[in-house]
Amino acid sequence: MAAAHPNSFKARKTLKVGSKGYTYYSLAAVEKEVGDLSRLPYSLRILMENLVRHEDGTTVKKADIAAFADWVKNGGKSTKEINFRCARVLMQDFTGVPAVVDLAAMRDAMGKLGGDAKKINPLVPVDLVIDHSVIVDNFGNKSAFKENVALEYERNLERYQFLRWGQMAFDNFRVVPPGTGICHQVNLEFLSQVVFQQKVGKETVLYPDTLVGTDSHTTMVNGLAVLGWGVGGIEAEAAMLGQPQPMVIPEVIGFKLTGKLKEGATATDLVLTVTQMLRKKGVVNKFVEFYGEGLEDLPLANRATIANMAPEYGATCGFFPIDATTIGFLKTTNRGAAAKVVEAYAKKQGLWRNKKIEPVFTDTLSLDLGDVEPSLAGPKRPQDRVPLSQASQQFVANMEKEFERKDTGKRVPAGSFDLGHGDVVLAAITSCTNTSNPYVMLGAGLIARNANKFGLKVKPWVKTSLAPGSQVVTEYFTASGLQKELDKVGFNLVGYGCTSCIGNSGPLSDEVTKAIGDGDLVVCSVLSGNRNFEGRVNPLTRANYLASPMLVVVYALAGSMKIDITKDPIGTAKNGKPVYLKDIWPSNTEVSKFVTKFVTAKAFKKRYADVFKGDKFWRSIKTKPSLTYSWDDKSTYVRNPPYFEGMGKVPGSISNISGARPLGQFGDSITTDHISPAGSIKKDSPAGKYLEEHGVAAKDFNQYGTRRGNHEVMMRGTFANIRLKNEMVPGVEGGFTHDYRSDEPVPIYDQAMRYKKEHTPQILIAGKEYGTGSSRDWAAKGVNLLGVKAVVCETFERIHRSNLVGMGVLPLQFKDGMTRKSLNLTGHESFDVGGIEGGLKVGMDVPMTIHRRDGTKETVTLTCRIDTAEEIEYFKNGGVLHYVLRNLAHAA
Repeated sequence: MAAAHPNSFKARKTLKVGSKGYTYYSLAAVEKEVGDLSRLPYSLRILMENLVRHEDGTTVKKADIAAFADWVKNGGKSTKEINFRCARVLMQDFTGVPAVVDLAAMRDAMGKLGGDAKKINPLVPVDLVIDHSVIVDNFGNKSAFKENVALEYERNLERYQFLRWGQMAFDNFRVVPPGTGICHQVNLEFLSQVVFQQKVGKETVLYPDTLVGTDSHTTMVNGLAVLGWGVGGIEAEAAMLGQPQPMVIPEVIGFKLTGKLKEGATATDLVLTVTQMLRKKGVVNKFVEFYGEGLEDLPLANRATIANMAPEYGATCGFFPIDATTIGFLKTTNRGAAAKVVEAYAKKQGLWRNKKIEPVFTDTLSLDLGDVEPSLAGPKRPQDRVPLSQASQQFVANMEKEFERKDTGKRVPAGSFDLGHGDVVLAAITSCTNTSNPYVMLGAGLIARNANKFGLKVKPWVKTSLAPGSQVVTEYFTASGLQKELDKVGFNLVGYGCTSCIGNSGPLSDEVTKAIGDGDLVVCSVLSGNRNFEGRVNPLTRANYLASPMLVVVYALAGSMKIDITKDPIGTAKNGKPVYLKDIWPSNTEVSKFVTKFVTAKAFKKRYADVFKGDKFWRSIKTKPSLTYSWDDKSTYVRNPPYFEGMGKVPGSISNISGARPLGQFGDSITTDHISPAGSIKKDSPAGKYLEEHGVAAKDFNQYGTRRGNHEVMMRGTFANIRLKNEMVPGVEGGFTHDYRSDEPVPIYDQAMRYKKEHTPQILIAGKEYGTGSSRDWAAKGVNLLGVKAVVCETFERIHRSNLVGMGVLPLQFKDGMTRKSLNLTGHESFDVGGIEGGLKVGMDVPMTIHRRDGTKETVTLTCRIDTAEEIEYFKNGGVLHYVLRNLAHAA
């Protein structure tokens, strides 16, 4: 590394910590030549160090590094494209399985191209944490965890065998087995180093810990001053294979925090407030960096909660610089041995938060923490915060506004109880966003304890669950005695994983399910998650609310969203008197005392001692090591994808799009959940029919997320969300479209296959925020396999736009003021997209001709959202994996 490095700024230096010397690349040395960098945001200093260390004169040039000084001089703006190389990659199993499938397929394709299959191998460390597969089938009893784990292995054995093969077949690839925790919490508590120590020959090189992850909430670790963000699986695979991540030096929005949280306000309330503010501000494709005196009293757990929800407020990342709080957290989580090196390096590099210097930001906004009030977010989007005091009246208003129903107050019999509109049927303590935060978790335990003192019970129609993001939570719950209290109110441990937050809430009881159907009821879920999009949490809960774990317990006790829990009784005590929220809510001081006493380095040491070893189920999985994977044509979980079929060493020419028919026309905020759902597979859906044809009984369908290694299932599941609204078939919900020769609703998959058979290209039309939500690569892969050539919308979410390019689908954006409505698009048009054959350019104008049903036509100008020169090469090759594969084959 050192010999090939130009070291243009003479930045290669030695740092002594104690008796040991380390090599590092000094930002101070760069500053001597390019000018004052003292006001460069800390997140950009990490990006800059990355370029200094990887300078090679080709992919990283001296001018790229100097551009950061210009960024400061130009008030936080730049058009300079840079190449970022992450230190490592993080995966979860839903996105990890298809990524490993792609790598296995690339090994096969490499052999067919005459190259060396061994070259298809991660070049940077990869950690895959199996956390998305456990489903809440069993709950509310002591055996729930054991039974759910057994079912998880029964359902997913084939996937886990494949991952065990990958663990043996690929270098630099580790798997954290099921039942350990959620990838982001495991990353925060164990995997992250803050400052990497890499052995290079006889030297140890220090550099900031950076990563990309195949889950959008990779940003959680920004709270620990680790710079990382979510990408699609295809982009992560490219990073694994040594490809840099091209990006323009981003704008950085400074978010100033002042004051302190008041009594009764939680980290969840804070993050919902921050999310609402930043989504309104508009921070897509931008970094957000937090600063100000408010950081002094903000525990790292709260920082991580805020950083976690960067995808919800739309930013690439939400970054907190290194300071004493960072070091304290490393010590608490049993990483004290590295803390001295982290502190010394951060101070030497100017990465330690300087309270006296305010960085230059592209723009700023601020929040007094004292203004944060208890809140929920819902009923459909995480940015739709509602103060707790207004939650009940907002739900009543939404009955007509959002759900087009009138609430007459009528209740439907459901066995031993009645069910009505607004009843909370699912209350889940789940998701790394909040289960990583011991303040709100122990707070939930204290509420359970206080409720038990009054003899309060959870309403019988509520399905309760506790799914922590790591085993450490169980350790401090057990030590404090609060797990027993949670068990008494039905919040027994159901598993360590995402569960309800990713849609794995499991079925509701038969009587509740029947009552909802009989009464066409709008019932609710309350979960401590980060996403509440339509159809995500549970197909039967139309209204879904994000809340702190503490409020999850409260709403389980209250049983209804129509109760104003700030004023109305939560329930009735054993003595017949009403119990109010203030009677069971613990003080901030009491919660802090429990955190100090029970969240210890000893707990982290114990629970992470054998993190890669797994339980007896994992250790019993048998698989044989081999260079290439032995594909099973009968498998319904893992299939060899068709991306590389007919691929030569030289890319074919790209052509204009002619006569494209719309497959779908959608409104605003179409999420990756709408495009590629992760929930249950309906028996009468194209995916359900495929599985039945291949001998899979309906009870064994599992879910879309677990079938992501099988392209046949996933392309049939594209646009299969039951709440999807395609404007081409008004009044119809679900995965339907029409054929231009008929207005009759037909399944999107069936119509796509008809168009493909007729060699008719397809196009998608949409509104604002297309592709918001999870970093779901199948939302692009499925679209590609259906035959879609371009997506035209008002605005794209960052990760999905990148995924589309990575799969060879052209992202096009309407000019300001132009929409599908202003163009009077109905879904009966055909489209020609020109200007492509002449040579693509970054951000170029592209003409699109609209041929209408009445024979008239109109040509409009769109913006091509291929944003970097590197992305143009990806697109020319048919996608990023094709580009990487051809380069490796040429180098063979």
